[in-house]
Parts: sequence; C-alpha cells; structure tokens
Amino acid sequence: MSTQLPPVAPEVTAALVEALSPRLRKRLDAGIAKLADRPVGREGDTVRIAVDDTTHVELHAPGGTVTTPDAVRCGCLLAPDCLHRAAAVSSAPVAEAEPAAEAVPLTDGPAEPQDPGEITLPEPERPTPAQLTAAQAVWSAAAAVLDAGADGCGAVLQAELLRAAHTSRLAGLHRVAAASSSVVTALRAARSADPAYRLADLVAALGDVLAVSHRLPLAEGAELAALRGTARQPYRPDGSLRLYGLFTEPVLTASGYAGVVTWTADADGRLYQVSDVAPGGASRATGAADRAVRLGDTALTHRELSRAGLAVSGATVSSTGRLGAGATVRAVRAPGVDWRAEPLDGLWRVPLADQLTRALAPDSPGLLFLEVTFTGTARESAGDCLLAASDGLALRLTAAHDDPALPHRDNLRLLAAATDKPLRVIARLTPASHPRATLLATEHPTLPDTHVDVGLDRLQKADLPPHASPPHPAPLSDEPPVHLLVRRIHQSAAGGRRALAHPGTDGVTDPRRLAAHGLPTAAALLTELHSSAATRSRDAFGRLLPADPTRFTQAWLKAREYTVALDRALCVAGWSA
Repeated sequence: MSTQLPPVAPEVTAALVEALSPRLRKRLDAGIAKLADRPVGREGDTVRIAVDDTTHVELHAPGGTVTTPDAVRCGCLLAPDCLHRAAAVSSAPVAEAEPAAEAVPLTDGPAEPQDPGEITLPEPERPTPAQLTAAQAVWSAAAAVLDAGADGCGAVLQAELLRAAHTSRLAGLHRVAAASSSVVTALRAARSADPAYRLADLVAALGDVLAVSHRLPLAEGAELAALRGTARQPYRPDGSLRLYGLFTEPVLTASGYAGVVTWTADADGRLYQVSDVAPGGASRATGAADRAVRLGDTALTHRELSRAGLAVSGATVSSTGRLGAGATVRAVRAPGVDWRAEPLDGLWRVPLADQLTRALAPDSPGLLFLEVTFTGTARESAGDCLLAASDGLALRLTAAHDDPALPHRDNLRLLAAATDKPLRVIARLTPASHPRATLLATEHPTLPDTHVDVGLDRLQKADLPPHASPPHPAPLSDEPPVHLLVRRIHQSAAGGRRALAHPGTDGVTDPRRLAAHGLPTAAALLTELHSSAATRSRDAFGRLLPADPTRFTQAWLKAREYTVALDRALCVAGWSA
C-alpha cells in the first residue's frame, strides 16, 4: 500500500478488479509489486504513476478521494480493461467513510396522550432481506480471507471483501463495512511489509467482521442497531461549555490518516475531544499539534489548548464527546489549570474500580488517571515497556506508536530513570491478564505544574532529576496458558487454514496444557480449531474435495470471541488484585 496515492473508494477497486479477465487476475499481484517501484507525481488533484517511459496511470481525486472508475485512466493499448488501472487502485489506501456531519435534531412537540388500554408494544425491528444478503456476502468473503491468511490473500480476494463491504454500506450495515475496509488495509500493510503493520490489528478487525456478519441474522431491536452501526455521527446541542485542557495525543493510522486529538474536561469531569485528522503520515501527526484548533474563532493551537482552557457557546457534541465545528459554534481562549488543581484534580480522585468499569464500557476511550512511581523497564517481544507502581499495584506502561518520528519510545526510556517521586499520568487501558496500559501523558519529572504529551514532547536527560538512577530491567513474567490459544488464532490469520493443517502444529500437547491449568473450554476450542483445519472430505473415488472454510471459520470465531471475553475477565481480576 502506497501512501503517496490518494484513497480509493472500495467500490472502485472492486469494479476494476472484476473487469479483469481471468488471465489478468492471476497476474494482478505481480502487477501491484511492479507498480510499487514506479515514480509517482502529483499535479493538483491528479496523481500520475509512470508505468514506463511512454505509459502513465492517472488517478483523478477531486476532494482527495477517487470515487468513480472513470477517474482512473491509463495510456496503454489495453485500457480501459488493463492490468495497470486495477493494480493502481489496489495499491492505494482504502477510502474511509465521509466525516461525520453535524446534525441538530429537531424537537417534536409533546405527544398526544394515549389511553393505557390502547397502548401496544411495537414489534422488535429485524434485519431486512437486503441486509441478510449483504451479511452473508461479507461472511463468505471474510471466510475466504481467513482460509487464505494474510500470506495468501492477494488483490482478488481483497477486492471481493471490498465489494461485500460496499454492498453492506448500501444496505445500511455501516459497522461491518468499516471493519471490512480495515481488514483490507491491514492485509495490504502485511503484504507490503509496512513497519506499522500489526497482526493483532488484523485479528481484531477480522474478528469484528465475522462476529457481526454471523450474529446479525439473529439480532433484533437494540442489538440489531448496535450491529448495524451508523453512517454519520449525530451531533447534539450542548449549550455553553467551560473546558480545561488535559493533553494532546498524535493519531497515526494504517489507512494513511494522521493528526492529533486534544482532550479536555469540564467542571464535572466529562471528557471532550477536538481533533484534526486528515490523510498524511507521521510528519502530519507532529505538525498538526502546532496548527490552530478548528473551533470558533480561537487562535489556539492544539499544543496550547492542552495546557490552556476554552469557553464554548453553541457547542455541538457527539455521543463520544467529540466537539463539532459548525458555523454556529463560538469559542474563545480561557485560562487553564494544572492537573493537581480543581476541577481536573477530581479525575485522579475517582476510585480505580470505577475508572476500570468506565474504561471497559463499549465505545469508551479507555482513559485511566493514575498516580504512579516508575520502577524500571521490562523486556517484551514488542520492545521494552515501562514498569510502574500505583497504590501497591504493579503495572506495565507501553508506547502507543513505534514510529521513530514520534518520541514515544525515547520518552519511555528516559522516564524509567525518574524513580524518585510519584507522578500523575494519563494512560489508555490495554486488556491483558496483568495490569497494562498505554502511556499518553505524564507530569514533568522536574518542572512543577507542567505535563508532558508523551507522543509529541521529546524529553531530554536534563529534564530528569539530578539523582535519577538508571532503569533496572525486570525479567518478563510467565504468560498465562491462554497464550497457547491466542498464538494459534494469530497464526491462522497470518498463514491461513493450512498453517494449522500440517502435522508440525501441536494439536495434542497444547490442549492438554490448557486443560491442566483449569481452562477446559480453551482446550476444547483449540482442539476443534486444529481438527477443522486438517479435516478434508473425499469423493466416491477417494479424491480430496476442496476444503469448506465454514467449519474452520466458525471454530476460529469461537476461539477469538472466547479469548476476548477471557482477556476482559483477566483484566478486571489483574487490576483488582
């Protein structure tokens, strides 16, 4: 996936790949690899790829996104049904849904009173035939992706999933459509050896696609509404707000979007966000912090707002706390306060149990407000993490991003030496069997009344206390036995069904170990996962039939849902210990 190319709508990619002949479809992945090394130029809204000295592919993206197949043009003799057009859109990022529109709902007049005897309960809403068809198409496409794995999922299978995602969006299934696009983005990152690729992100997105498409035919009422999702995030009027800046975090997504989100709080402790996210890379994430906040007439930058305040009138707020920037919104700069002053001090005085419950709630940002003492570092497979103690609880704080342009890792290494006094921090909960969170902001080790945005402010050795001691590495504790199941879930997502089908995988010893540690359900799920991957039917002549991915997909989904629920339970137990 090339971030130099403009985002392409899923239906455009699906249409151009479908138009290829069977012969050209077999050559599509090789065409993508060849196109990745060609120079790219931009003139206004048009991006041009030089296929060779005489042939160019042009992507016309008015508004920044390619929205129609006609916007992709090629100068070769086989155009418009050539390989170059399909390879170009298959190399580009997948366009996300349009930004949420700000809508102020109309208030109806008072309802007419009804006779209690005439009140009838409405029938619960159920999926429409179009939604059932779209959900089945997504399930089939996602099952084919899982069967092939990231290693074998080429552009053709990706296009099938994008087509199913487009059909789902037309049918009103916005959640599964967005998750399907995330799966394709992760697959392209995996196949292009993108350093930002994480297998856990692919597993999470693929699990969400399969879970929603599997459950939707049986859902009704409120559950159905949650599975459908929404196309646009509604904004509701919230009157006048007096906000106090908390911190700013960089945003860097695998789909090619970057920017910052600044978090604020009101006097009652409610959290609000002001964001600036657009197509770009790490340089945009760092640069957006010094851009003016797009809210009213204020000239505050995001970095300044994280340490100042804001007075807003005519505010519009989404259900997740995001502030709208409509024409009727007015905002001016106001004084801010330190983390240890009211009203922000109240965020750290909320009991940990209540913070944990709030962080684990659906659609929660997962923020935790803790007072910790850094005690050293621990080595992990993904890199060193920061050890800390909070009220007798030992926890691990990790970096939000590994991109070297962002100072997360460097700041964590320096903070490990600041072991002389407790510091207040803001972190995002990471579900795990032990207390674990992502460090986002912390009080400055030496400057009072100052905080550090870990992803934007780069600490120096001079910022540490004079008597700071070097960090003491700690040995990595043993993983809980459930990692045996998690490893196979990730292995099958990366290598497909065949990764668990060959005799080299241990489908006997691992289930026994899980059962011996009191996890019989995990043992049964792992046994079924191995069995469904290896079982092949034969015809009347003894010849192997093509594998049916349904049983394997269902076994994988059951194992995935089990580990998600178990991680949540172990997370609560770990933080409550």
